[in-house]
Amino acid sequence: MKIWLFLFSLFLCSATFVARSQFDGYKGIWFELDQKYEYGDKYSGALSTYTAKHMPLAVYSAEADKTFFVYGGTTHEAERSLLCMIGYFDHETGMVPRPTVVYDKKGVNDPHDNPSLMIDDEGYIWVFVSGRGQKRPGFKYRSRLPFNIDRFDEISSEEMTYPQPWNTDRGYFHFFTKYQGYRLLYFETSDDGIHWSEDQLLAAMPQRDGEQAGHYQVSGLYDNRILGTFFNRHPNGDVDKRTDLYYVETPDLGKTWHDVQKRTLQIPLLQKETTVRVIDYQSKHKNVYVKDMDFDKKGNPICLYVRSNGHKPGPVSGPYEWCITRWDGKEWYTDVITESDHNYDMGSLFIADKEWRVVAPTAPGPQVWGVGGEVEIWASTDKGTCWKKRRTVTSNSRFNHAYVRRPLHFKAPFCFFWSDGDAHRFSKSHLYFGDFKGNVWQLPYEMKTDFEKPVKVN
Repeated sequence: MKIWLFLFSLFLCSATFVARSQFDGYKGIWFELDQKYEYGDKYSGALSTYTAKHMPLAVYSAEADKTFFVYGGTTHEAERSLLCMIGYFDHETGMVPRPTVVYDKKGVNDPHDNPSLMIDDEGYIWVFVSGRGQKRPGFKYRSRLPFNIDRFDEISSEEMTYPQPWNTDRGYFHFFTKYQGYRLLYFETSDDGIHWSEDQLLAAMPQRDGEQAGHYQVSGLYDNRILGTFFNRHPNGDVDKRTDLYYVETPDLGKTWHDVQKRTLQIPLLQKETTVRVIDYQSKHKNVYVKDMDFDKKGNPICLYVRSNGHKPGPVSGPYEWCITRWDGKEWYTDVITESDHNYDMGSLFIADKEWRVVAPTAPGPQVWGVGGEVEIWASTDKGTCWKKRRTVTSNSRFNHAYVRRPLHFKAPFCFFWSDGDAHRFSKSHLYFGDFKGNVWQLPYEMKTDFEKPVKVN
């Protein structure tokens, strides 16, 4: 494998080299969808770590002792042009380098094009730049050197949205979405990251009685071999009516697929009434916004999501309930953690043997009924049945904090990261990371040297 990658690198050196530049600070993107309602835009604000369907956004490498992370950046606090960025936190020095521009979206301001991240077995860093349907292609980039973010080479350009790449014991696996009038779930696999299988359709349910399909998903990896995904369903392809909750998994890189009881499935999945449906939320007239997933120590899947009464922001769609749905080996159980004030409030799930935690902007922020809020830590010591607020992470903020993300294999103090911004009108956006003690650091917005220490703000 090492010889092959070395030869491939030599080939790229002799071919077209795509140089990337270091940038002068960590500047988050601000975005609005421009779908206006009484209580504001459908979603707008600090979206540099958007979407929930981009994952992972950060990976800790024990070999390098660094947490690498990607985000949607921009050129200047008065600009909204998207740059697909990468940086890292050096746990030994406590410093961050100037971030690298992996791909300039050339005037696109839509964070649906944000990147995701994977580190391969040799330490090469892969950045999967999302496209947007068939309008804009996605890209795969690979670092020129292991554990190095200075330069990246373009490996491929293709149709993919919401990239979710995973490095497993059996090879590389990529969940993603294609737009074919509506959002369909696909996957592809690879032995080396260079050559990938044909795109394979995973779910397009239902395709009968003239009803169109559509899905959003979150995925996870257990024991470095079992891949699972929770997804919702869009009746007639309407994302504003997203509902239901489904779960499937594969133990062999997509060769076979199972429901939670290990019954073999035939893909693509085309019927909405199936053993993979966890909860029929359509009959309950509930919207479902999937946020994150993980596994307990036995490999039982757990999903974090917000359910509400509709897509419009404000009290009309409330309550916005943060839910955990989990499999205990025999049955599915669902419990409510807390409530917040927006469908697009986004947090992450942390599963440990003795305590489960959720870190999310669940408290109201300065921009009420907008995306994000004040970040809190919620904890359960009984496997998700009862939850208590463990800690307030941010308070008395100027802007809402949004899209709190969990690094894969996280290490303190970089346990989660996010950005802030005015949820209702264009603003500057900083990036932050924090730990479970409530400490918060702000990444340097302007950098005068190649390496600087983040500023502790809490």
